[in-house]
Amino acid sequence: MTRNARILATVGVGLALFLAALDQTIVGTALPRIVAELNGLDYYAWVATSYLVTSTTLTPIAGKLGDLFGRKPFLLGGMIGFVLASALCGQAQNMLELVAFRGLQGVFGGVLFASVFATIGDLYAPAQRAKLQGVFGGIFGLASVVGPTVGGYLTDNLSWRWVFYVNVPVGVLAVAVCVITLPMVVHKASWRDIDFAGAFALAATLVPLLVALSITRDHEFTSVEVLSLLAVAAVMAVVFFVLERRTPHPVVPFDLWKNPTFAVSTIIGFLLGFSMFGAILYVSLIYQGVLGIPATNSGLLITPLMVGLITASVITGQLMVRIKRYRYLGTVGLVIMTGGLLLLAQVGVGTPEIEVVRDLVLVGLGVGIGMPLYLNATQSAVDARYLGVVSSQIQFWRNIGSTVGVAILGAVLSHELPQKIAEVVPPQFASIAAASGNAQAIFDPSSIARIPPQLLVAIRSALASATHDVFVYAAIVSAVAAVISLFLQEVPLRGREQIQRRESEPVAAYGK
Repeated sequence: MTRNARILATVGVGLALFLAALDQTIVGTALPRIVAELNGLDYYAWVATSYLVTSTTLTPIAGKLGDLFGRKPFLLGGMIGFVLASALCGQAQNMLELVAFRGLQGVFGGVLFASVFATIGDLYAPAQRAKLQGVFGGIFGLASVVGPTVGGYLTDNLSWRWVFYVNVPVGVLAVAVCVITLPMVVHKASWRDIDFAGAFALAATLVPLLVALSITRDHEFTSVEVLSLLAVAAVMAVVFFVLERRTPHPVVPFDLWKNPTFAVSTIIGFLLGFSMFGAILYVSLIYQGVLGIPATNSGLLITPLMVGLITASVITGQLMVRIKRYRYLGTVGLVIMTGGLLLLAQVGVGTPEIEVVRDLVLVGLGVGIGMPLYLNATQSAVDARYLGVVSSQIQFWRNIGSTVGVAILGAVLSHELPQKIAEVVPPQFASIAAASGNAQAIFDPSSIARIPPQLLVAIRSALASATHDVFVYAAIVSAVAAVISLFLQEVPLRGREQIQRRESEPVAAYGK
């Protein structure tokens, strides 16, 4: 490819990433209006859950197929399908239709996420790739900042349906650029090389697992529903492992786990997702519940974290090619993130808002360092024919980590909050607290006026105490990731010709 063609192809791939990342953040702002119009409060959580389940399931499958048949058809197919599914979401007449269309959108979203970072691996040698992946991490963070603001504007001034329609022009532009600039890759694979049994077994493992973790918001971990789904997932996981060890083209080559760089990076991706999404999800409770700041613009609440993420992601991509022991960048980032989470745990009723902003910037810096670093290290540690598999695996395990983190940290909060409220609420206000729905009332401006000031302060203090424990647990997980990062084996970010080894060697050879 010529230099100009490569630049245009990179722009197209960047638009594809922005398209998928924007959708993950823009929809949340419009959900309350969607629920009000479609009368579907019972299905509120499933609008996000259906997308999460299908996108996570398709990510590793699409990554493997991209390695077999080339990235371009899957990147284009993912974008076209994503745009069409977005248009269907905008046409939904009830919540069941919206949930179904969001699930379909997640299928193509998983294909997009699996293809984007692997395509960058195809276009650039490792040294250049590190810089680009830092920029792409910044694109993801930018979408997280822009999404809620754009979603709020469209919902207020046009309609919630435009939250989905806005994907159409971005998607059409991305498709046009990629069609023109991305080269087709000649391959020798056929449909017989597709691991259909493994793909089915993987889906049968992930769907019940993710649904089980998602319903812990309103079911106990020990409930029949959760335990039954987890049991099905466990059985199918064993079946999946057995099938993958016997097929010549597995969806997930388990021999890759013999490669220490891949193993360490994947584990850190899981732990990073656990801590990061814990911070993103529960920091709104600090702003609105503990500090009493109105959520007039929910996008601004998380902006400091994303500013840190974008800044660190871009800088890390530049530093990786200049520092020999780049694994210590990841360790420093995780230590910074741990410090930010511990500081968030100290937030109380009288904490200045600027301190929360500082803490979120620290968490964002840690995440921004880790996201491009471990992805690029893993891509550089394996043969080029496994770029799609390892890229999708990093994204896959990060998604699993975020789902597990939200479930576990949510269980901690729901378990401890009632106890802490009972401990701090004065006896004379016990009946009022129960009638107000305990902590839930402090998120409703119309209800706050009816709560006695002494009771309001007591409930805010109880929520601060409960979120303290949530962020401490997230910090512990981040600290474990920092320790594990010390075991990363750096692979020199050399040219493409130096990492394309003997194509006939088994995957296990790359773990030695």
